[in-house]
Amino acid sequence: MTKTLSRDWWRGCVIYQVYPRSYQDTSGDGIGDIRGIIQRLDHIASLGVDAIWLSPFFKSPMADFGYDVSDYCDVDPMFGTLSDFDELVDLAHAKGLKIIIDQVISHSSDQHAWFKESRSSRDNPKADWYVWADPKPDGTAPNNWLSIFGGPAWEWDSTRRQYYMHNFLASQPDLNFHSADLQAAILDTVRFWLDRGVDGFRLDTVNFYVHDKLLRDNPPLKLSVEDGNFMGVDAPDTNPYGFQDHLYDKSQPENIVFLQRLRALMDEYEGRTTVGEVGDGRRSLKTVAAYTNGGDKLHMCYTFDMLGAEFSAEHFRRSIANFQSVVKDGWVCWSFSNHDVERHVSRWKRQGDDPDHLARFAVTMLSSFRGSICLYQGEELGLEEAEIAFEDLTDPYGIRFWPAYKGRDGCRTPMVWEREAHHAGFSDALRTWLPVPDSHRILAVDQQDHLSGSMLNHYRETLAFRKSHASLIDGPMTFLETNGDLLAFIRGERDERLLFVFNLDREPVEWTPPSDLAIAEVVRLHGFAPAWQDGTVLLTGLDAFCARLV
Repeated sequence: MTKTLSRDWWRGCVIYQVYPRSYQDTSGDGIGDIRGIIQRLDHIASLGVDAIWLSPFFKSPMADFGYDVSDYCDVDPMFGTLSDFDELVDLAHAKGLKIIIDQVISHSSDQHAWFKESRSSRDNPKADWYVWADPKPDGTAPNNWLSIFGGPAWEWDSTRRQYYMHNFLASQPDLNFHSADLQAAILDTVRFWLDRGVDGFRLDTVNFYVHDKLLRDNPPLKLSVEDGNFMGVDAPDTNPYGFQDHLYDKSQPENIVFLQRLRALMDEYEGRTTVGEVGDGRRSLKTVAAYTNGGDKLHMCYTFDMLGAEFSAEHFRRSIANFQSVVKDGWVCWSFSNHDVERHVSRWKRQGDDPDHLARFAVTMLSSFRGSICLYQGEELGLEEAEIAFEDLTDPYGIRFWPAYKGRDGCRTPMVWEREAHHAGFSDALRTWLPVPDSHRILAVDQQDHLSGSMLNHYRETLAFRKSHASLIDGPMTFLETNGDLLAFIRGERDERLLFVFNLDREPVEWTPPSDLAIAEVVRLHGFAPAWQDGTVLLTGLDAFCARLV
């Protein structure tokens, strides 16, 4: 049995994230859809990835573009039908691709039938399915909790004459996981998709499910030199959400019990997986350890460690080494970009950098890390963050904090398939939901697909290299001491040990491996050609070296 068919196919897998609104429009409304993803499956399969993560496609009023679900068991008409989804699953499986869907269960839309019933009175069957609380005697909110999208995390409801909690938009009320009935209903929706053949779930804001029953105030965040500045890890530093130490509005111990119930359900099905998104500031690794250890909760998690602006050998070494030391028997999924952050080439580019070379370097480095990895649509083309005019913004987060923070629209623009086609082949509509940047057209798939040495083919070569070496799938990772801004480590043991060295500096550097390492042969990494002279590695700026050890 091959690894991709085994129960643990997810260990060391490569996941490709599709943001359905922006992938391919087949209906002519300027918004991508499920049939568009079906149309482009061959492109995804050609990359050599193992799974597709689909951002939300459920019924929704789209206040937060699908992360506000009004029906967990149906497809929004703008994306297609359940039959379209079933066809996508079948065709993906026929091409050897798994399907992971985004499960957004920390909150729903205020248009969900559950919330409409819950807000109707204080004694209806779903009265406790959301987080309701009485006001303080002066009529103000129950405590000082803040919404990530700005303002208090509480909204007054005139029917119940109570406040309800929302970690995001006021139209995204938080579900109350202290309710056993609510948990059961959520698990029923998970089973619905498992029965349709879904291979896994990406769990949005997985540490936000449970809140403190006592509704205690969060204290202010106290920063120290040792801690570093964690403001901006879960929210940009223009957002007062980062001023609080979020002890009580998320990451509560009772969450473990629900995750165990979820895992028990997942284990009823063969070869399914879960990957949780953990945004918990400086406590993220501790939370990941609690959520993934023991084999009875989540299969893997990812944090925001590598989704920020820091680009240095020390940062990557610290992120991975800390994970390996804290999370003993759990698993991680690393990524550099997704639908919520500025594209990594733009985040890490310095004056004078060649963005094309930086993108090649980044994916080569990411593909050598221990853990599963996630790629975001368009990065295989080398796309940078798009500049979006204020009048074209759609993201409520960006609109709220403009101009200091421009939001998430710049990483969500449509895929570019054909350079000269209308809207670069994304849509036949007069207008698309976000504009297609002219700067992206020159990087369209049809410009790179059959071009030797293109970014697209660099991704294919790099992922093929990763898949061809068992040590890169699940082998151990041991760091070595270096000089300069070098990241050096060994992957694997016994039958295969590979030495990797990455120069994150823009200047040339020399490095001599420890004397107890015997190099059997230099291994060519696609797109890189460092010198190996008299036992010394000579690396140019943003250069990479690999060798097989005896």
